[in-house]
Amino acid sequence: MKPTTQLRRLLQRPQILVAPGAADAISARLIQRAGFEAVYATGAGISNALLGLPDIGLITMSEMVDQVRRIVEAVDIPVIADADTGYGNPLNVMRTVGVYEKAGVAALQIEDQVTPKRCGHFAGKEVVPAFEMAQKIRAACEARTDPDLVIIARTDSLATHGFDEAIQRGRLYAEAGADVIFVDAPTTPAQVDSLPHQIPAPLLFNMTEGAKTPLFSHAELQKFGYKIVIHPNLMLRVALKATSEALATLKKNGSSETLLPQMMDWDARQELVRLPEYEALEKKFVLTDESQT
Repeated sequence: MKPTTQLRRLLQRPQILVAPGAADAISARLIQRAGFEAVYATGAGISNALLGLPDIGLITMSEMVDQVRRIVEAVDIPVIADADTGYGNPLNVMRTVGVYEKAGVAALQIEDQVTPKRCGHFAGKEVVPAFEMAQKIRAACEARTDPDLVIIARTDSLATHGFDEAIQRGRLYAEAGADVIFVDAPTTPAQVDSLPHQIPAPLLFNMTEGAKTPLFSHAELQKFGYKIVIHPNLMLRVALKATSEALATLKKNGSSETLLPQMMDWDARQELVRLPEYEALEKKFVLTDESQT
């Protein structure tokens, strides 16, 4: 089954779809191994991990797509990919959709910020006029060659124009053809609860821990009516903290011995990157001089 079709079937279920964020291929592999049914290819995480830079629109489309392609190839579950603002006007968006679609994504997220964009939980965001974003969504829908490719429209207008404007934009983007609506950075429990009742479309919830939006469990979000919840940078932030602490310990102790319990086992690591599979293929296809005699 195509990843796009697989994702659409997941969205038709009554239960919420949980998609942790991955900034690289091995993180995506861990998400799949943990039993999650989708991966979110995070723009902020990829900018942080690949470039060591903040999420303020510095990463290019080609840099994003190259990393997204690696993530897609590493897993057998659908990948929902961040495409920032679509990297330009509606014509740019059409090209973006084509490139991301060829990379194998199941869904593509486009937001209504100006270029260069900023993380949805940063101050200083600005958005384009609503009609301009609606045209981008129409262009995205026109450009997809696979009708099952899911188009996600994100609005950052809650921070810039208020809650009512965010609702109006969500409705407009759904009318323009978006399959899923993503209102980023609601700041109160009342807003989080209200949004699925105000916008007649499947909604995505961004669980960015410790930022502007309150924490909710998956069960609570499902009860509110959300269809997808993403944890964009949970893995990256946990890994950064653990790695920072491990390096401090190594520097202090002059030995890695006390860190062994915190490490993934050697064999488990090789299994994760599929070394046994490649060793079996070597035996089958890679002939040595000795085996040819």
